[in-house]
Amino acid sequence: MATTPRHIVWDWNGTLLDDNHAVVSAVNEVCTAFGRDHVDIHEWRELYKRPLSKCYEQLLRRELSEQDWARVDLLYHDVYRGLLDTCGMAEGVPHALDDWADAGGSQSLLSMWFHEELVDLVTARGLHECFARVDGLRSSIGGGSKAAHLREHLRFQQLDPADVVLVGDVLDDAHAADEAGADCILVTTGVMHRNKLEAAGFPVVDSIPEAMKLLA
Repeated sequence: MATTPRHIVWDWNGTLLDDNHAVVSAVNEVCTAFGRDHVDIHEWRELYKRPLSKCYEQLLRRELSEQDWARVDLLYHDVYRGLLDTCGMAEGVPHALDDWADAGGSQSLLSMWFHEELVDLVTARGLHECFARVDGLRSSIGGGSKAAHLREHLRFQQLDPADVVLVGDVLDDAHAADEAGADCILVTTGVMHRNKLEAAGFPVVDSIPEAMKLLA
C-alpha cells in the first residue's frame, strides 16, 4: 500500500459473507432451466466476469434476450435468497471489523446485493453498527458495474478516495477502486481465481486477516 488508508469500503458477497455454496446452487438452478450441465465453484470462477449478462451467455452458450436475462436474474436470486441463512461469515469476521474500529479507522459497506435486503441481513448479523454507511443495489435487476456506485458511496460520506481502500473479491471491485482513485485489496475467497485477480495489479490475499495485515 502506498499510504495507510483511513477508511475501508467492504464488499459483502464473497468478501465478508462466505456464500460460495449458495452462489453455485443458484447458478446451477439457472443451468437446469436452460438445459445446461451443472458447474462447480472452480468452473464458475473460470467463467465469472462483468457484465454478468455476458458471463451467463458464455455459461449457457447462447445469446440472452431481455426476457432471458430477467428470467436468469429471477431464478438465481430466488435460490440464493433461500440459502442465505446457511451462509456464515468469512474467516476473521467480525473481529477484523472491531479491530479496525478500535484502531481509529472508519469503514462502510458497499454491495451489489439489493439494498433493503442487504440492510436487513447486515442488521440480523449484528454488524450494522460497524459501518458508517451501508449501500446496496437500488435497482430491480443487478449485474452491472460497481464503479458509479463506489463514487456515489464516497461522495455521500465526503471521503477523499486517496484515504480509502476497497476490500473485495472480484475484478469489478478493483476496477471500481481504480476509477474512483481509491486503493484496493482483493481476497481469493469469492468467485474469481487468484490468477484473474492478480491481473488487476492490486494486492491479492487469501483471507480477511491477511488483508488486515497489509493495513497494519
